[in-house]
Amino acid sequence: MSTTYVVVTVLAAFMAGFSGGAIFFKAAFVVDPLVEYGVPRSWWNWLGAAKAAGAAGLVAGLFLPVIGVLAAIGLVLYFAGAAVTVIRARSYAHVVWPLMYLAPAAASLVLFA
Repeated sequence: MSTTYVVVTVLAAFMAGFSGGAIFFKAAFVVDPLVEYGVPRSWWNWLGAAKAAGAAGLVAGLFLPVIGVLAAIGLVLYFAGAAVTVIRARSYAHVVWPLMYLAPAAASLVLFA
């Protein structure tokens, strides 16, 4: 396990955990766009839980690699779906945000291989 892999994975876990926590605490910079994109409020806690689980899985993957790979795949799919949602809402200026969260999760997956 390389130092680069550990640093990138911890960064990806921190970013996903932060984003999940922001949903749980209803931070305006996260929930206002969700309203704008038309994401139902009933989904918000599930979305936050998915991000938190991905973050926990990445950290667990440092000790049990298969968990980390699955968590990274899940986060890549999650944030790719978020980017699609932003594009479908025609909020093109916001597309950078899900991609910013997707990048370290994808990098963690690539560095694992």
